[in-house]
Parts: sequence; structure tokens; C-alpha cells
Amino acid sequence: MALYFLEYDLRKQRNYKALYDKLAEFDAVRILESLWCFKREQTNAKGLCQYFTQFLDGDDGIIVSEVVDWASWNVQGDPNSLK
Repeated sequence: MALYFLEYDLRKQRNYKALYDKLAEFDAVRILESLWCFKREQTNAKGLCQYFTQFLDGDDGIIVSEVVDWASWNVQGDPNSLK
């Protein structure tokens, strides 16, 4: 099971609900204000990025990355808490 980070920049309208609802379905953990992490099987960063764009407006930005090594300090959540 791979660990993914999703970071977004919601511009103009800033409608967070659809994205937050989907992140909740993924059991994602908020790490920083616009950075979430979650674990998934049988997918990749490109596929996840394409999937999540349907929950964003056309002027928003998103990055999804598979993470193999990370460090943090003074964050809201902990990727180690994911199942």
C-alpha cells in the first residue's frame, strides 16, 4: 500500500466541500492547511490526480505525489496514523 500526499490551491470560488468529502472517503489525514495524505493500493499519482480534478474548479491547482520518505515538524496530522 502506497502513501500519497495531495496538495491543492483552490482559487477564486474556493469550494472545499466536494474535495473534503472525497478526502474523507479516502480516510485522508490533514497534514498542513492544504496538504493531505492517504494510502491507496493499485493506483498511481497520475491516476489519483486525474480523479481528484473532478472535485475542483477549472482554475484550481493540485499535486499528488507518492511518498517513500518524509519528515515533518509542527504539523496538524501524522501520516503514521494511517492504516
